[in-house]
Amino acid sequence: MTKTLDLITIGRSSVDLYGDQIGGRLEDMGSFSKYIGGSPTNIACGTARLGLRSAVITGVGDEHMGRFIVEQLAREGVDTRGVKVDPERLTALVLLGIRDDERFPLIFYRENCADMGLTEADIDEGFIAEARAVLATGTHLSHPQTEAAVLKALTLARKHGAKTALDIDYRPNLWGVAGHGEGESRFVESAAVTKKLQSTLHLFDLIVGTEEEFHIAGGSTDTLEALLAVRAVSNATLICKRGARGASAFEGPIPASLDDGQTGPGFPIEVFNVLGAGDGFFSGLLRGWLTGEDWPTSLKFANACGAFAVSRHGCTPAYPSLTELEFFLDRGVVRPDLRNDTALEQVHWSTNRQREHGGDWSEMRVFAFDHRMQLEEMEGATPAKIGAFKALCLKAALAVADGHPGYGILCDNRLGRAALHAASGSGLWIGRPCEWPGSRPLALEPELGSDLGGLGEWAREDVVKVLCFCHPDDTPELRAGQEATVKRLWEASRRNRLEFLLEIIPSKVGPVDDMTTATLIRQFYAAGVWPDWWKLEPMTSRAAWGAAIAAIEERDVHTRGIVVLGLDAPEAELAESFETAAGFDLVKGFAVGRTIFGEVARGWMKGDIDDDTAVAEMARRYARLCGVWDKARTKAREAVA
Repeated sequence: MTKTLDLITIGRSSVDLYGDQIGGRLEDMGSFSKYIGGSPTNIACGTARLGLRSAVITGVGDEHMGRFIVEQLAREGVDTRGVKVDPERLTALVLLGIRDDERFPLIFYRENCADMGLTEADIDEGFIAEARAVLATGTHLSHPQTEAAVLKALTLARKHGAKTALDIDYRPNLWGVAGHGEGESRFVESAAVTKKLQSTLHLFDLIVGTEEEFHIAGGSTDTLEALLAVRAVSNATLICKRGARGASAFEGPIPASLDDGQTGPGFPIEVFNVLGAGDGFFSGLLRGWLTGEDWPTSLKFANACGAFAVSRHGCTPAYPSLTELEFFLDRGVVRPDLRNDTALEQVHWSTNRQREHGGDWSEMRVFAFDHRMQLEEMEGATPAKIGAFKALCLKAALAVADGHPGYGILCDNRLGRAALHAASGSGLWIGRPCEWPGSRPLALEPELGSDLGGLGEWAREDVVKVLCFCHPDDTPELRAGQEATVKRLWEASRRNRLEFLLEIIPSKVGPVDDMTTATLIRQFYAAGVWPDWWKLEPMTSRAAWGAAIAAIEERDVHTRGIVVLGLDAPEAELAESFETAAGFDLVKGFAVGRTIFGEVARGWMKGDIDDDTAVAEMARRYARLCGVWDKARTKAREAVA
């Protein structure tokens, strides 16, 4: 049978709620960040980020947190066929904190949780047969029912020629040998746990653990004696993690010293958060093991991935993409606190953001109705009527999208709140403006607050959009002030893990030529602003588009792309600009508003047309514009072919 998966992990999954306040007690945490968690779940995501075809067998509840895990796994590129949705049990939760560089308090909420509901019946032989390797974690050997499921998976894996791996993952309180308040505890001696582990160790080709985890597996607090005891019942390669001293691999007999094992280079980094570091380590190790690397190389990958994990907040979100790992190994450590390494963090964000924000945005057909001033000036307009009209715009957008990817909206919160909130979860790309309409120098919407704390209330899928009227001929004072405002907003967006779209319009300020937009792009990068998206004026010159794209790609090869704005241009004029722009792959599509809604809005505000007519007409115009773009893109690609 063709192996369609590199790896299947089996065991825990949870929602991790990480305390945002660093250095405080868990009792005093005031807010938490929500991440996916659980060792096998983390490892499935970590290996998927490194290019392996990964899947997980676990259980989640039939509720909001269970759906979050399934959706997040899909965004991470993990196969979810093995995720059991349990109607009787709740998804596991974990509360975690960072007290200092040695204490990391956590509480497991796992009483009869969904992943502990796995049974032998949940292990499908055909699914297991697809995998090149199956990885189990120790927690699911702690209960007869889940142990039976794990043993069945391992037996089937060996039957179908798959490699098998064990992450000892010893959590004393999950084995019932420590209390609920001792989630941080990593070692409590237990002859019963040792006996249970030793009864299964012969089933594995690879066993990974810390020194303390080998102590429980081997029944001795002397690490060499513990390794010898494990070797007596298993021929697996043993990987012993030794903290700051790195890790050692033992393929055959256990030597007289841990230092005599095979090792890979370590990385001198600051320890910020050890939670999830072992799962990051295992992800890097599996990348090497399953791609045929030797143990020193595999351990190099593992140590690097562990270094990322201990330097960042959260577990899975801290793990690197393959591009990021290669960048780090090629460049090396510039500063030990990796989370504050600007270049590295940009690679991390830009190569992993799709795993948080999802969506297929290779084509962008965006209906922009974030306009405020233009609607407020219309005859008959009131704030309430504008809000109602924007709800009609959303209906038109959803009708055209019809559940397909590649469609989006731009909508504000001040006048379009109902439409903005209704769009959440619809599958549309959602951009949300921050600038005060028409402002120059740039000013921001007051609702954001002077400290931009309002961004903390935004839905994670909202994209921060800011329009800046700027020109290369601006005075130094004006340029510096506007760039400072944009940078402050960009930094706040990144801090809140929101994508950022920068729209620049020079033509309203002064004359433009083929280099105007390119010059502005370079200026913003030089100011330290790295947009995920650019929104640019329509340019009919290929030279102008080429110069703008070159300015972006020389600074950021991972940018999401460009959308073309409309400026209330007639459809024929837009079609001409689309035909030029569509020939550049970095241009993903358009974000057009008044060309679609302008005439309809004026009639609706005065009462000349009703709701249904307004929706139908805007949908017709939007669909026609989508067709114009799609035709231009097809023509451009056919010309290249």
